[in-house]
Amino acid sequence: MNRHFPNTRGMHARGLFVSTSVLALLLAAPAAAQVVGQPDPAPAENADAPQDASTAQGQEIVVTGFRAALDSALNLKRNETAAVDSIVAEDIGKFPDSNLAESMQRIPGVALSRGDGGEGRNISVRGLGAQFTRVRINGMEGVSQVSGTDIRGGVAGGRSFDFVTFPTEIFSSLAVRKTTSADVEEGSLGATVDLRAPKPFDSKKGFTFSATARGIYNDIAKKGDPRLSALISKKFGDSFGVLGSVAYSKRHIEEYAYSAVDVLPSYVAGQGQTVPTAPGATTTQSVLFPYCTPVGYIYNGAPVNSPAPGYANGGTSVGADANNCSTGNPRTSTKSAYDYIMSRTGPSGRPGGGVFLPRLPRPVKSTQEQERLAGTLTLQWKPSDRTDISLDGLYARFKVDRLDTMLDARSMGRTASNNGQPMMSVKDIEVDDNGSLLYGLWDGVDLRSEMQDEHFTSTFRQANFNLDHRFSEEFRVFGLAGISESKLQVNRLQVAMDSNDTDDFSIDFRGDPNIPKLSYGVDPSNAAIFQYGPPLANGDQRGQINNFDRTNTIRNKTFELNTEWEAAPGFTVQTGGQYRTSDYTQRQFDLIPSQRLPLTLPSGVSLSDITFVTTGVAKNLGGNMQDFAAIDPDKFRNAVNYASTYQFCGIECASYYATVEERYTSGYLMVKFNTRDTLPISIRGDAGVRYVRTQFHTEGTIPTASPAGAQFPTFGVISTVERNYEDWLPSINVAVDLTPNLIGRLSAARVMSRAQYGQLTPSGNVNVATRMGSFSNPQLEPIRANTFDAALEWYFAPGSLISIAYFHKDIETYIQTTPPVLVPFRDLGLPASLLTGAGSGVTVDEQFSITRVNNTPGGPLRGFEVNVQLPFRFLPGFLSNFGALGNFTRVRSNIDYIVAGGGTRSAPLVGLSPETASGTLYYEDDRFSIRSTVNYRAAYLTGIPGPQDSDANGASKTIFLDASASYNLSDNIKLIAEVSNITNEQNNLYTDTTRQDPLYTSTFGRTFALAANFQF
Repeated sequence: MNRHFPNTRGMHARGLFVSTSVLALLLAAPAAAQVVGQPDPAPAENADAPQDASTAQGQEIVVTGFRAALDSALNLKRNETAAVDSIVAEDIGKFPDSNLAESMQRIPGVALSRGDGGEGRNISVRGLGAQFTRVRINGMEGVSQVSGTDIRGGVAGGRSFDFVTFPTEIFSSLAVRKTTSADVEEGSLGATVDLRAPKPFDSKKGFTFSATARGIYNDIAKKGDPRLSALISKKFGDSFGVLGSVAYSKRHIEEYAYSAVDVLPSYVAGQGQTVPTAPGATTTQSVLFPYCTPVGYIYNGAPVNSPAPGYANGGTSVGADANNCSTGNPRTSTKSAYDYIMSRTGPSGRPGGGVFLPRLPRPVKSTQEQERLAGTLTLQWKPSDRTDISLDGLYARFKVDRLDTMLDARSMGRTASNNGQPMMSVKDIEVDDNGSLLYGLWDGVDLRSEMQDEHFTSTFRQANFNLDHRFSEEFRVFGLAGISESKLQVNRLQVAMDSNDTDDFSIDFRGDPNIPKLSYGVDPSNAAIFQYGPPLANGDQRGQINNFDRTNTIRNKTFELNTEWEAAPGFTVQTGGQYRTSDYTQRQFDLIPSQRLPLTLPSGVSLSDITFVTTGVAKNLGGNMQDFAAIDPDKFRNAVNYASTYQFCGIECASYYATVEERYTSGYLMVKFNTRDTLPISIRGDAGVRYVRTQFHTEGTIPTASPAGAQFPTFGVISTVERNYEDWLPSINVAVDLTPNLIGRLSAARVMSRAQYGQLTPSGNVNVATRMGSFSNPQLEPIRANTFDAALEWYFAPGSLISIAYFHKDIETYIQTTPPVLVPFRDLGLPASLLTGAGSGVTVDEQFSITRVNNTPGGPLRGFEVNVQLPFRFLPGFLSNFGALGNFTRVRSNIDYIVAGGGTRSAPLVGLSPETASGTLYYEDDRFSIRSTVNYRAAYLTGIPGPQDSDANGASKTIFLDASASYNLSDNIKLIAEVSNITNEQNNLYTDTTRQDPLYTSTFGRTFALAANFQF
């Protein structure tokens, strides 16, 4: 962004990370002026505002760098009437951070969610998550999809934007709009983020070339990776220009984690027995016995053998008797450990329910190879000062090959039907006062080595035509027409092998509360201890296989035309209309039902032939885990002739299919005003109303029993829903220039945010035999809210700001997956033909237990944010080259969630961190710059309710520290060094707000980069 300083030499702004290794560099070599083009800032609407430049006349010098980027962003904020925070590129092709989401952490109220490898994936704004944030690219709404591990949301299916898809180098600025105006498209409850790619006439130079080459190294993956970018811009005369950019990167990631999947009370997978209610009592009760009881066990005066002698699983005896839990698996539970578990009554009131145990305790290793390619092409024609026509094209491809391996203690989460937890013997147990496991020792534990081989490609394409023409000084017409497509293609193969009835398995949290020590009693790196094949008749599992191929496509089209008429000095009427379409389609193919259980390996093939050893687990998880054998996906495919042997099916065998077609027709009327020339005090603002009509058609599948003679045991019935609704959305933004340096702001608006695509499809499943089902809900209403904002901003010195803002959102309704309720079949909106063949007595009046996505009561959200930007120009000498910026946000919300039994529970909004903060300290002179940024995010909830007897799931607080430095070798060559996650911060997820039992703890290491930038 250009800053014009007459008779001043160029100054390059960057940042500071103070450390003993770099302090000596602060007295770096003499200065060298540099002139580099940047986009022009918006014209100042406040003519009385002091400018950050000398008023003398003379040579025009363009100043670039971190400090200049901050100043440009500050001018943009100051001149807006709405609450808008911006980040602009330091130089052409040089964004301040390596990831767009990471850049936005410096904006007050923005919190970052990190994905694989610790890279910023999406954002929440003022406590509202990614699904409530709209992103526009070059003025047009866009959606970016990626796939993640199941613990991080799995395959995308919503409206949220994944910033990891795009490299920063193809953008010149971003803006976060926290309050809305009538001319801004609806759909955001949190914020609208505008990403802008550079245009040829952003630079005053006729020709611009910039290129950057980076080498990236992660201290866990221990591999060097390239990251390259280039931009070229050429203007032909004063009327036509062409700009193209390209960015390519490759990255290797290794991430290690402990995962519990869930934490459940000990009784959940237990086996029922009828016993006396008390010692000597004649009345009886049904009690769940979580583990294999000790030999001769007595409970309430009655002998208990669980599993009972002769217990049959699927009609086949498991070999349980007075001395054995199952064939070859003796009863070794100790009476003291068993009595202790049975004596603890959990929140559910069940005996033995007061011990909370991980369901699938396991180490996880994730290895990824990421490849990112993106580019832009812009043609811009300005035949006169009144006309600006451009054609923008953008392409991005994010390709990931990921291999995840895990070693589960599978019995912890298995029921009696697959010879799980009730066939385990507990020998020792220790828990804390809340019932959380500290230490446990078991025999008869089934281990499972899981491999997940996933390949996905996320592709984004966009083209849009922009027209801006001023017919006169008073009348202007502008608009755009464009199309974008986001396509996510995922293929995931999962293959697992089992080792059943292993002894001396232990979990020990006494050394580390987040990463336990897991000991197996066997050598898990030895493939010979595992089995692979179809399950045995007695219920013993011998592995698992699953494979799906999924394609998600979101295609958006936008047609927009606006007019602007200056009816009187300081009084402008703006009108516009917009027609948009959004088409979402998801199609999945799965293995045919007969191949969804492991097949016998071909003759002559052993597990040692198709496995490898997962290494690095012990080293990177503090020595608490062991390396283990896992299926090698390529060896497995070759050994079983996968391409020829395995077959796929789609909707004909109930594989998922969904489509949502939305049509938005909107128009608005807005008045913009500025009393600068008519009143003693300048009052700027806009007031208007937006009308939008939403129409949509949606289709989805309902799996059900197949008719006689069908090829597959299940098939999908397509359900179709059509509906429409309307919204009137008034808004007002007022900025009052109380003094030349003090601005007060007030904003109010009605806003709405539509439900996720996956929630709107008429999909689900219903089991006629058990009268149970779960469904999405195409009748969902949008989340609507009334909002109010107030702010005070003091621009007390050039490039400086202290501001405080208050915000309040009255959320009228929320969208939640509610607990099961009884619903007559006739009210489910399903065809009565689904009941055919279900047996006598099943009618449309039958009550079904249904879990469904529903609109639920909302609640208030309120908070405040403080922002400081301070260059230390008041200090003497080189100290004046220092500067700092920081922000703090505090948010509170009370959402009424529906809980089991039909009641409500008030809790914070899911994804809302009550406090977030960011601070940056920087130094910059004409050659050298260095900065360090620390970002804090308080703990937040990720789901309500949590697993059984847990009130919620959550994420622990995080503090990430990053730094970067650069040195100008000449006017055209710059060296750059960067390091992220300096303190090696981890991501921690937990369940239950009181117990905070660890669900997922991952470590991904520090990342270093060295780069050279060339500009001409």
